[in-house]
Amino acid sequence: MALVERTVPSGTTWIDRVPGIWWAIALILLIMPVIVNDFILFQVFGWSLVLGMIALSLMFLAGYGGMVSLIQMSVAAMGGYMVAIFGTSGVAAISMELPWWLYIPIAIIIAAAFGTLVGALAVRTEGIYTIMITLAIASAFFYFARQNYGIFNGYSGFNLVVPPPLFGVDWRQPVPFYYLALGCAALSYFAVVYVSRSPFGLALQGVRDNPRRMAALGFNVTAHRIAAYTFASVIAAVGGILLVWQNAQISPGTAGIPAVIDILVIAVVGGVRRPVGPFIGALIYTVLRTFSSDILTTFGLSGERFKLLIGLGFLAVVFFSPDGVLGLWERWRNRKNRDSDPLTGEPK
Repeated sequence: MALVERTVPSGTTWIDRVPGIWWAIALILLIMPVIVNDFILFQVFGWSLVLGMIALSLMFLAGYGGMVSLIQMSVAAMGGYMVAIFGTSGVAAISMELPWWLYIPIAIIIAAAFGTLVGALAVRTEGIYTIMITLAIASAFFYFARQNYGIFNGYSGFNLVVPPPLFGVDWRQPVPFYYLALGCAALSYFAVVYVSRSPFGLALQGVRDNPRRMAALGFNVTAHRIAAYTFASVIAAVGGILLVWQNAQISPGTAGIPAVIDILVIAVVGGVRRPVGPFIGALIYTVLRTFSSDILTTFGLSGERFKLLIGLGFLAVVFFSPDGVLGLWERWRNRKNRDSDPLTGEPK
């Protein structure tokens, strides 16, 4: 049987190889402030992009490294706390009020170091034990932040934590914050795509599939896994900084167990095999959380039971597609291709 090679026409650039649907999505995202109001822009899309970044860090560890970590929301909260401590906030007795070009890198470095330290402990376990050790550390961080008043200001946390007014722009306004979150999310997405195709990313996927063989080939399995935690922690830290700027405050509840589980749900619902999956899952989660109270109230139920809809949606997606929403889409597309004529594209 002859093999048919798929050739790329000469003169084709990477722009020509990008599907048209991606250009359409990019255009819609860029003109989103013209399409929707400030509430949808800030509370739905802005929040979705921020949560998507934090879930993206989990997707990188789980999808490319085979490590399900529940510490990512704690790493994000660490970044947010460091911004409040080293920057400015309403708690002047604790905040150091350093310049933005200093406290932002410090916050990212400390949060990444925290994630790396946790990763160094977690990579020595596998499977359910990795989940349990990261969950235990996330729980310990929550209680430590709530009970420590000298650094984390205890239960109250920090308020009035806002982004610096760079270039004379108030970045907490809906439109500027949306573009700030969109830019950071796009950079994180392309960084994950690039790293996954780099020699390090390919080696990490090899470690995921067969760590013994990779070790026999001379790769340092433990070092690759710890480096993956470091890279994922940087993304989570940036997401945590955006999260505290959006809410203008941070408290121990930001890193509580419900928030930790929410990031896992977002990643699983969207799909942990593609970097775009966490953003899809974050959008679904945010829409349900924002509007489920109105839906439940319409049917005479308490609006506080929005977790019920989120849980049912999570169960439905996992039951019908272990690969999340993207898995459902790929399954539908493959079925459509099987049912259509390969030459004309019309149904058989």
